[in-house]
Amino acid sequence: MLKPHPTVLRRLVEEYEALVATGTATTDGPAVADPRVGDLAYTLCVSTGTRDVRTALSTAHRWLAAHETDVPQAARPAAV
Repeated sequence: MLKPHPTVLRRLVEEYEALVATGTATTDGPAVADPRVGDLAYTLCVSTGTRDVRTALSTAHRWLAAHETDVPQAARPAAV
């Protein structure tokens, strides 16, 4: 299975979670009020090969954590 680029996946997760934090969406499914929530949920599911947004988020977080451990120390940006 193809995996999305970690930067793209991170952006999708962050944007979806920001909408959840503002009450525009829930992890049980998208709210009708904002079509962007549905788009993000769908894209997360397709990107992770899952069928529900909770599983998609869990999978995305697992992949992102694995990616962080795969990046060599020299390639990581320096802390400011």
